[in-house]
Amino acid sequence: MLDRALLQALTPLKVGSYTYNNPTERKQDPMIPQPPRAALALASLCLASSASAVTLEELEAKLNSLAAENAQLRARVEQLEGSTAHTPKLPAKPVAATPSAGTPLLALDPAYSYAALDPTRQITRKQEDILQRKARGELGINQVYLSSAVTAIANAQHSNTESKFGYMMRHPTASNQRTKDVSEAAIHSAQLAMTANLGEWITAYAEMLYDPQQSFGPGTNTDLNRNQVQVRHAYIMLGNLNASPWYASLGKMRVPFGLTDTPNPFTASTVWHAYGGLANGVKLGYLDDGLNIRLMGIQGGSQFRAANVPVDDSNIPSKLNNYSLDLNYTLPTGGTSSLLLGASYLRGSAYCQGYPVTHFSACEEENGAWDAYAQWHYGPWMVQAEYAITEDEWPGTYNPALPQYKAAKVESWGLGTRYSTRIAGYDTDLSAEFSRFVSGPDGSPWEKQDQWVLGVASYPTPSTKFFAELIRAEGYVPLNFISGGNFEDPAQTHSDADAHSTIFMLGGNVTF
Repeated sequence: MLDRALLQALTPLKVGSYTYNNPTERKQDPMIPQPPRAALALASLCLASSASAVTLEELEAKLNSLAAENAQLRARVEQLEGSTAHTPKLPAKPVAATPSAGTPLLALDPAYSYAALDPTRQITRKQEDILQRKARGELGINQVYLSSAVTAIANAQHSNTESKFGYMMRHPTASNQRTKDVSEAAIHSAQLAMTANLGEWITAYAEMLYDPQQSFGPGTNTDLNRNQVQVRHAYIMLGNLNASPWYASLGKMRVPFGLTDTPNPFTASTVWHAYGGLANGVKLGYLDDGLNIRLMGIQGGSQFRAANVPVDDSNIPSKLNNYSLDLNYTLPTGGTSSLLLGASYLRGSAYCQGYPVTHFSACEEENGAWDAYAQWHYGPWMVQAEYAITEDEWPGTYNPALPQYKAAKVESWGLGTRYSTRIAGYDTDLSAEFSRFVSGPDGSPWEKQDQWVLGVASYPTPSTKFFAELIRAEGYVPLNFISGGNFEDPAQTHSDADAHSTIFMLGGNVTF
């Protein structure tokens, strides 16, 4: 009897898969009762027995009492473990992160900054990305995120025609490109943005942009008129996808028309150059289970990019009389595969001006446009296609001095792919794209411009991209005076269907 009681008293207490041999170690977990003091008591009894006479019967009674206490505590621990193991778990639900006391108001998130400022992906879906990140808890409530990006480039370009370079990532004018060979090492753009999540429903976004190579200011790339900082986007958005699929935004934002993305690391598709819109307006959207419907009321007149509806026969934006409607659906096709399908309509595109064509001038009548697009992700592959066309002919593409060339509709389409892998230990994208801009009738000097791009991008960090591209531009069709009107000879135009350019581009984009 004494041996059995002694064995039970000295047996270590086990909780779950962890054995507590040390009483002081057991005290580190306040949620589980303390182990019996059997071992300590036994040691004390042994010491006591050496100092005073204790009968075996008395010692056995003491040990039996301790063993009973140990058994009761074991049963209590097993009861507690059983109740915890069978507690039902609530279903997982995305909950927006709320900063605890002491969380700083200002925050940096390079992954979000890269997505927000990336000019190649989700171009017309940045607001939806913010709402989804908030719903997943990736963007904190009552926090302001600071984002910034710098894009620097170096390139060498060759044209078969004097001072005519068709590459569209900067304004193709003789003020910036001379002779048949040019090169540059310059800042292409710098961005600074703030995203304020105020409560669960309110988001304010503002983005400043410095882009001397694509600025509409006059002069060279170093002219002060082209070296200005502008507020590129600024809006207030109401939306909480955890509570409602509806959202709305008001301000200066991208027009929800088409995909306009590119698989290239730097060079934009001609579809973006032709139809990528930026305008003042108000947008209402619905986003749920892959379905995204967006309706934007656009300020009339000639907007910042690719939208123009006349207001009292002028380009003055004094009436909300233009709009864009986009519907797209993302279909999960298993695993890491998904298919995005979409279609858009724009009441008033930029292609409504008469001859001679100049930027931002008034139109006699609006000219709507349609767009259809698809983007398929399958493991490391991405493939996309897009096609856009105006409803009517662009009046300004008819030059009365060249009556053999009738006015034409404006088309643009593109097909591209990207493959993501790892090279030399870094995430790497390999890409290829062809896109076409059709701006005139067959055989005219301003008929079209084609763009071929092969690209490679390496990511030393998730928000740092270094890239190289080989580009071929076939055709030279600047929009200003595209069909003529700026020479003494009205039959002369600076557009040239036979002007071809080859460009080798290096650069980096660093975002934080």
